[in-house]
Amino acid sequence: MLWSSLVTVVVYGLAQVAQGKPLGSKRWDELSIKHEWVEVPRGWTLEGPAPAEHKFVMRLALKQDGFDELVRHLYEVSEPTHERYGNHLSKEEVDALIAPHPDTADLVEAWLAHHGIQSSDCHRSDAGDWIKVSVSVEQAEQMLSTKYNVYTHETTGEQIVRAMSYSLPSVLEGHIETVAPTTYFGTMRAMRATNHVSPVKPIENDHELQALVSPGNLATVPASCATTITPTCLRALYNSSTYVPKATATNVIGVAGYLEEFANNADLQTFFNRFRTDAVGQTFETVLVNGGGNNQNEPGTEANLDIQYTEGITAPTPNVYFSTGGSPPFTPDSFTTTNSNEPYLDFLDFLGTQSSIPQTISTSYGDDEQTVPKDYATSVCNLFAQFGARGTSFLFSSGDEYTDAPYPVRGVGGGSCRTNDGTNVVRFQPEFPASCPFVTAVGGTIKINPEVAVSFSGGGFSNYFAQPSYQTAKVQTFLTALGSTNEGLFNASGRAYPDVAAQSEGFQVVIGGRVTSVAGTSASAPTMLIQDAQTFAGIVALLNDFRLSNGKSSLGFLNPLLYSATTGLTDITSGSNPGCSTNGFTARAGWDPVTGLGTPDFGRLQSVVLNA
Repeated sequence: MLWSSLVTVVVYGLAQVAQGKPLGSKRWDELSIKHEWVEVPRGWTLEGPAPAEHKFVMRLALKQDGFDELVRHLYEVSEPTHERYGNHLSKEEVDALIAPHPDTADLVEAWLAHHGIQSSDCHRSDAGDWIKVSVSVEQAEQMLSTKYNVYTHETTGEQIVRAMSYSLPSVLEGHIETVAPTTYFGTMRAMRATNHVSPVKPIENDHELQALVSPGNLATVPASCATTITPTCLRALYNSSTYVPKATATNVIGVAGYLEEFANNADLQTFFNRFRTDAVGQTFETVLVNGGGNNQNEPGTEANLDIQYTEGITAPTPNVYFSTGGSPPFTPDSFTTTNSNEPYLDFLDFLGTQSSIPQTISTSYGDDEQTVPKDYATSVCNLFAQFGARGTSFLFSSGDEYTDAPYPVRGVGGGSCRTNDGTNVVRFQPEFPASCPFVTAVGGTIKINPEVAVSFSGGGFSNYFAQPSYQTAKVQTFLTALGSTNEGLFNASGRAYPDVAAQSEGFQVVIGGRVTSVAGTSASAPTMLIQDAQTFAGIVALLNDFRLSNGKSSLGFLNPLLYSATTGLTDITSGSNPGCSTNGFTARAGWDPVTGLGTPDFGRLQSVVLNA
């Protein structure tokens, strides 16, 4: 049999040579469309062809050979009933699982060489699953059989270089997952987490409030917290006022910042003096990523809000502010190499190279899921699985933008609520990355005693990602009670979100030395609700401190634990998130797509995480 097989191979090889087609030749001219839009994405205007000489950094995401195995590990170390719970993987172990198969690496290198790109021209991630290479527009158009144009965002005026479609050789199918930048039109500026100044009159300090919630007097959250939020309110509301972090030598919480939004230390000290006097003197570390800055003369509303409230909840836990550069992407009169304006990928790429990363990370970022090409969304979502396996909890807001309204409200909608696949039908619009099953999505609440869902809290069901098993039972209970309401407007079998919720309006923030009330939406641009995610992330950081100080590991990927817990979260049973000319979904007993499983009770969650 062996001799027969060898003869067959030799004969086949000779036949190939005789036909002028060497064994192993690549058919680079046979193409398959990877992704295409039927129309220019809403909010963007075509300006004209991109200059052929314009250069940018092209990213290639290669198929990860052991990704399914990585997911198996992720769930085993994240499921509290599993014997491996908390035994997170090292960076090296994750890299080994996500490395591309040698055949994939060789095939992609051959294709790049076909286009004049040598191995030495490429920068590879540590695992080899991402390749970065500087190319010109002309070169990229040849490689991807496409046409790059310049587009302007109608609200921000930002210009980007993108394509309406792109193709790859058919032989590369199953080897390259996505190429960027190509058809993903989202940018950090267009999606930025801009907040508006709340009409609520700011308060200068809450020293009297702090006295009211001193140890032994936590039964009642002060009535003023119903409209005006300070760290004292949140610590009382979520039952963490008496906890003093102990694992400050190892436990860290990280906040991602973009678009030259700088967190100001002087403002933080003013904030502490007025709202948390026991933390005065504590500061934060700023880590610069991809040319990020740290201009202390230009305090940013979003950056200050993020740091002041993660610090306000977690002090003295070390906080790290990641200032990521990468804007603008295109200057019409310059053909020099510029950033491709995907700083979010730069941030994740940076984290992937670090041997040690924060155990909790909160970031303000998001877009309507349908505006993110599925291949791109899948590759980004998979990155979060890697960090979860390493023991890091990633938290995202569930979203709150609705740009067609005079006062932007998201709820279940986004933009016009119409699909962008050419059918133009009204559907609820899920938010990404909140819709990724490997992150924890946080919805919004207002008021106290009881809290209720805020009307702009994003929530719903993914059209890209299947419903993970960890949430099926609780989500099915909601769907059964929902019946035929909103039938046909959402994908009932998709990943459901948010997972949890927290307060979202009336936050007191110090900006330029002055106290301002900040809420979670903007009247001028697509936004992200960021206070809820930062607040819940602060509670998670305290839970990590509690576990670490008791000789246990960090929590890592939270969702399997959250959905299996029978205590520790306060169920929110009123309020709704209307949108798309409907009442949206309504909060009810159990999980719901407005407030998820509810808001945190740190005291009760301590028992949950200690016994996991």
